[in-house]
Amino acid sequence: MTVSPTDARPPIRVLVCEDQELVRVGYVTIFSAQPDMDVVGEAADGRSAVEAALRLRPDVVVMDIRMPVLDGIEATRQIAGPDAETPARVLMVTTFNVDEYVYQALRAGASGFLLKDSPPAELVGAVRTIAQGESLLAPTVTRALIGRFAERLRPTDTSRPARDEIVRSLTARELEVLGQLAAGLSNAEIAGELVITPETVKTYVSRILAKLGLRDRVQAVVLAYRVGLVSPEA
Repeated sequence: MTVSPTDARPPIRVLVCEDQELVRVGYVTIFSAQPDMDVVGEAADGRSAVEAALRLRPDVVVMDIRMPVLDGIEATRQIAGPDAETPARVLMVTTFNVDEYVYQALRAGASGFLLKDSPPAELVGAVRTIAQGESLLAPTVTRALIGRFAERLRPTDTSRPARDEIVRSLTARELEVLGQLAAGLSNAEIAGELVITPETVKTYVSRILAKLGLRDRVQAVVLAYRVGLVSPEA
């Protein structure tokens, strides 16, 4: 999804965390050329990334998964995880496709991920998308994650109370939309399945996130599977 820049909003504050100097300089050059972005800092290792995020309060942290001193996943957990006092939005970049690292990154609190060889336009669009509070996780990636890590996503015996609370807090239609999200469908695909407009789907997704206190659809997908609202075999 590409979000058009707008002059009415303040620039998106971006922190670039990448240990390879050539790649880091490339990112900084790309973001600095955007009229709606401001690179507020750089970090060459995970610990420096955490310190810079706490000090600079960026809107989006662009984080490499493999970082020295402190790896990108642990740095993301400290910046965007449940224990972070003021969690930032993290875009993970990796040379790997759907694998163990990506799964761990999403669990750590990342709002999405992108491959390092993605075109500059996709990188810029990803930062804008995440800055607006949306997640960047393609439906095909969601399906692959579900298939590969189905065992880890199975609910435990302690999941029932959480599942019951969610069922009570959401309407029947919102539960239906949550199920479609967890299946890896995009807003357009959900709209087609439920015979409603994509804009209506977006409204439902926003309500679901607000009611459940979730940051983005990535968290909604993980929660839906962990409490047993849907199953990997569905």
